[in-house]
Amino acid sequence: MTRYLAVRLAQALGVLWAAYTVSFVVLYALPGDPVSLLYGGDSSDISPEQLAAVRAEYGLDRPLPVQYLTQLGHVLQGDLGTSVVNGRPVTDLVAEAVPPTAQIAALGLVLALVLGGGLAIVATYVRSRALSHTLLSLPPLGVAIPSFWFGLTLVQWFSFTFPVFPAVGNKGFASLVLPAITLALPTGALVAQMLSRSLLGTLHEPWADTARAKGAGRVRVHLRHALRNAALPTLTVTGLVIGGLLSGAVVTETVFSRAGLGRLTATSVGAQDVPVVQGIVLFAATVYVLVNLLVDVLYPLLDPRIVRVRRPRAAAAPTGPAGEPALVGAA
Repeated sequence: MTRYLAVRLAQALGVLWAAYTVSFVVLYALPGDPVSLLYGGDSSDISPEQLAAVRAEYGLDRPLPVQYLTQLGHVLQGDLGTSVVNGRPVTDLVAEAVPPTAQIAALGLVLALVLGGGLAIVATYVRSRALSHTLLSLPPLGVAIPSFWFGLTLVQWFSFTFPVFPAVGNKGFASLVLPAITLALPTGALVAQMLSRSLLGTLHEPWADTARAKGAGRVRVHLRHALRNAALPTLTVTGLVIGGLLSGAVVTETVFSRAGLGRLTATSVGAQDVPVVQGIVLFAATVYVLVNLLVDVLYPLLDPRIVRVRRPRAAAAPTGPAGEPALVGAA
């Protein structure tokens, strides 16, 4: 287990480095720089010499390899840099934006698991084929619906037509409901698809027929035995689900005008604020890596059948005359 964890940690560090490097290359491939966008407009009174001085202050006048290695060294020391737009440390900006996003992401995850899991259980339990096929056709529809359109529709219905929930803002639990539902739609649809397919396959395995033959009821076979085994593949996509929640927060927080990680990402990309965008990318990659690492650790604990079997070394195989492999079972 120690060697396994060491390998997974090394892979996690490789993912974080790759995410940081790719974000650096993509952001610096864009035309211009944040200083030009911030101070270099047509109506700006700043001279070219002053712009050059500001670029030098932020290190933007150095070659890209030097900038990359310098910033990477600072990141390894825990310093994500300073925002070019407002001059604040990136760690402070990310720390302030995470709690509002974590609130809607956590509520969205709970709704996705409850609604998506419930839909999969009901769709695979009912005896009516027509009803089962109808319920199983809903998850692909949920994945296909654009999140921004669904969010705007919720605002139109439940904020203007029926003023039940606020349309914008971060005040109170009521302001979390519509953004969380918007995030939960594609996530819950993915959970329902995975779990329903796993349940259908598990219920047709021989052991399920044996359990029924021994007198186990449909509810017990479905919920106690089949669901436990079918939930394991769904656990595998937990990392993708968490990543989907973080990426969906960009659209959701923009639609509902919420202050959070998604809105910070949108404004920072628009202003080409490279340190902030890279800090957000690094944070999201860290969350993704930690969740997947946790899933990899829990998976063998939930299913003891999943073990790593080491093959014996070739030297341990029996040999015949002149070092040739002996035939096992030969007379």
